[in-house]
Amino acid sequence: MLRRERGFYEKYIKRVLDIICALLALTVFCWLYGIVALLVRIRMGSPVLFRQPRFGLVDPRTGSERIFDLYKFRTMTDERDEDGNLLPDEVRLGRFGRMLRATSLDELPEALNILKGDMSVIGPRPLLIRDRVFMTQRQRLRHTAKPGLSGLAQTRGRNAISWEEKIEWDLRYVERVTFWKDAALVWETFRQVFLRTHMTESSEETDVTLDYGDALLRSGAVNREEYDARQAEAKELLREYELSR
Repeated sequence: MLRRERGFYEKYIKRVLDIICALLALTVFCWLYGIVALLVRIRMGSPVLFRQPRFGLVDPRTGSERIFDLYKFRTMTDERDEDGNLLPDEVRLGRFGRMLRATSLDELPEALNILKGDMSVIGPRPLLIRDRVFMTQRQRLRHTAKPGLSGLAQTRGRNAISWEEKIEWDLRYVERVTFWKDAALVWETFRQVFLRTHMTESSEETDVTLDYGDALLRSGAVNREEYDARQAEAKELLREYELSR
């Protein structure tokens, strides 16, 4: 059972601030949402929004993470080979898609996830199903805090640091969630995204990163048999989620 004591701020204040911030973002930047949506529609067609199941906060009733649909602006095309299979991510992610990711504009629709209560402004980034199944019980403690638009790991290197480093930063964040910590991370995120400080020299190198399982397999931390078993587990979790929707 994944459990963690939450303080007064996290229980009662954080959600109110999340709603205020999300509403402000949608109101103030409605023109930007419209421009990005139009450009995505022109460059890549429909749908403009990309929906992807992610793991969220631990459900106290089951002790397991809830799954929710994360919303982003689409950054990849639907290009396929002669057999109808999608081409690799690095092929379908063109210059426009890379620009959206490098500037984090693709993440603007996550304000809707914040309003719905799936996410917070600050917290560990929500993981893909196929990433979570490779995590240890200790690593999964990161999910005792609501996933965020940005977090400690994102301000400490984003995709320029290893999976293990990112998870450790997330675990450090959930040790004690406070208003001042969240406020500092909002400011640091603003500096990095809008003032372009501490960004990697080449964003293209980190646009398409290895899944956690692939990284573990490459490093030898898991063998092929264990890798295949956990990938099968991820597919079953996705199938059950889609059936429950």
